[in-house]
Amino acid sequence: MNDATSSARVQTTAPVVDAAAARRQPVVTYALIGINLLAFVAVVLQAGGVASLLQRSTIMQQGTLITGLGFQDEYWRLLTSGFLHWSVVHIAMNMISLYLIGADLERVLGPVRYLAVYLIGLLGGSAAVMALGSENVATAGASGAVYGLLGALLIVVIRLKLPATTLITVIVLNVVLSLSIPGISIWAHFGGFVFGAASAAAIIWLPEKVLAPEKRTYGRVTKVGWYGLGALFVIALAIGIGFASALG
Repeated sequence: MNDATSSARVQTTAPVVDAAAARRQPVVTYALIGINLLAFVAVVLQAGGVASLLQRSTIMQQGTLITGLGFQDEYWRLLTSGFLHWSVVHIAMNMISLYLIGADLERVLGPVRYLAVYLIGLLGGSAAVMALGSENVATAGASGAVYGLLGALLIVVIRLKLPATTLITVIVLNVVLSLSIPGISIWAHFGGFVFGAASAAAIIWLPEKVLAPEKRTYGRVTKVGWYGLGALFVIALAIGIGFASALG
């Protein structure tokens, strides 16, 4: 193999953050926070306050997930529920977590792949709620997507062989809180985490499994990663729609 050929090969599929990426502003994270905040303000204004949002806001009524009931083709709820929140404390906790977890992860994955991981985690959380959640429970919040980012971050940390003790401690603490605090959607957290971790694995590990080392060009590695992300997106959407349709 000559030098020109070898220089075109990608010897590793692990994310690499160069100096420019490290300085890049996490614009997608900021945008997601902005969308969540705008949605919350719209709901509060429509409800005339922060109390009884579900009863007094049609945005909440038409945007949340309600397990045990068919959507009558209102499948947008699988997505919109991830941008709606029940209280100031609820949205504050999720947005702080989104910034703390998402800003650095966006720099590692790049904005487009990062957004894909976020949305897949959100839909994965919705899918788990529809498949496994208790009946007649309204579910909303960005925590499924945030847990998706947490799962993705764990995969990145493991792949880069960074110390994972602190991150694992945070994950365990969040699991304990999810199980002990009433009203938290455990299945949204679980589904988001699983699909987020799988998304990062699709980006980082899938190309290594399906491509021989000499075929790991940047273009091929990127393409395989997107195939994996696309498959996970379809699976999460299919589960959510499938269970919603079965109940319709």
